[in-house]
Amino acid sequence: MTEQNLLITTESGVRELKLNRPSRKNALDGGLFKAVALALDDARVDDDVNVVLLSGEGGNFCSGMDLAGNFDEGSAPFDLCAEAVAQFDKPLVAAVDGTAVGGGATIPLHCDVVYVGESLRMRFPFVNLGLVPEFSSSYMLQANIGARRAAELMYTAEWIDAARAVDLGIATAKYPDAELHDKAKQKALEIAQWPVNALVATKRCLKATHRENIEIAKNIEVELMAKQVGSPENNEAITAFFEKRVPNFRNLTSN
Repeated sequence: MTEQNLLITTESGVRELKLNRPSRKNALDGGLFKAVALALDDARVDDDVNVVLLSGEGGNFCSGMDLAGNFDEGSAPFDLCAEAVAQFDKPLVAAVDGTAVGGGATIPLHCDVVYVGESLRMRFPFVNLGLVPEFSSSYMLQANIGARRAAELMYTAEWIDAARAVDLGIATAKYPDAELHDKAKQKALEIAQWPVNALVATKRCLKATHRENIEIAKNIEVELMAKQVGSPENNEAITAFFEKRVPNFRNLTSN
């Protein structure tokens, strides 16, 4: 089954959602945000689905927000997707290769098992865009790897390769790109053999202590993102991106 920019297949209890905008390195626009949200909500209530596997088509997981994309509905599709990802109550497995930037880095933080390909180039690109984190990643990154390591990655917006992602605890394991998707599928099928009610209950146990903090992080991110979007530094970052130059944040006056 194909939903616009999202490929959806089901096999033996595993629902695979594959981002399918390879020409844009699977960048997220309003349509894709909404498609992912609806697909997760459908998988959540489908008794034939025990596990969801997230991946990307064309050698890249996701290059983040499509700055040239269609957002006619404003932030609503993003909000739907963020809520669906955070509230999904079945096991989530991710196969992450190539570019994984912005949402491509923050969505996997909500996944229970994350395998990365050796081609991985991951980045949390928020301060360099004059913005703040998203998808509750200001909490989720700390929960996954610890506060000091999270602060270093967020403050520097540095690039992360596969080996470092595993070392930091962002990823469960790394594989050659040619093996990545098969390894992730095998693990998803291994998990999916067990009773869905037991999987849901176990995930509830694992996530219960995080729920309140995820909500707190979401709310503060939304508040501060609204202040930063359109700020002088954000405008300079976006302009520099399209002009293919290094941004100059010196002597800017913040609102």
